[in-house]
Amino acid sequence: MKQLCVIQHTETEYLGLIEDHLEGRNIRFTYHRPFAAGGTLPGTVEGYDGLVLLGGGPYGIVSGHLLPCLGAELRLAASFLEAGLPVIGFGLGAIVLSVAAGGGAEEAPLRFKVEQALATRPDHLGGLLPRSFPLASYLRDRPVLPPDAEILSIDADGRPLIFTVSTHSIGVLGHPGMKRGMAEDLVMEFTETPENTVEALESLGAAQSEIAHCLTGLMVGLVDHTGLM
Repeated sequence: MKQLCVIQHTETEYLGLIEDHLEGRNIRFTYHRPFAAGGTLPGTVEGYDGLVLLGGGPYGIVSGHLLPCLGAELRLAASFLEAGLPVIGFGLGAIVLSVAAGGGAEEAPLRFKVEQALATRPDHLGGLLPRSFPLASYLRDRPVLPPDAEILSIDADGRPLIFTVSTHSIGVLGHPGMKRGMAEDLVMEFTETPENTVEALESLGAAQSEIAHCLTGLMVGLVDHTGLM
């Protein structure tokens, strides 16, 4: 049975709909909450078969309120990559992955939206990457991808939304399993909120069933790509 190390950056953002897909495949996961009293990050990869880096709400990498555990988290992600173990990044976690893999990050404002991810490589992830699917994002900053990254999906402006680095690692600039309640709690957790929050919440609610439907195939492809099954 595979075991994932999941790094949570806020009280309210967790794996969401993804939890059921992992549990259904007997993939175990342990949350680590470095922001909580007494919370720490693992010091090594020992005991884990992969790393998941979740989003961070308004936390940034190069702008805004910087992620407090950034240095330690970059070292942890790099250790998983060096060990040949998969790293999966969602939202802010995807930017951390980009930096750990030799890329960088650039400033971008805090945003919350639901947009269509458009596949540039629909043959990737075993042909299970949807050509178009709704992706909710709540984050700031953007990645500067490392030279070996491959872009799998883009937004309407041609910016990367899903990319791969190394052999088994993948970054998603959003949360493919986000629930509306999770986004509502993120808004309540922090004093800084994105523009058009009400409209984005309505869009997320309207897209919830399609998000759940598309996640089924996406998770099969993601689990296969990362070698977790």
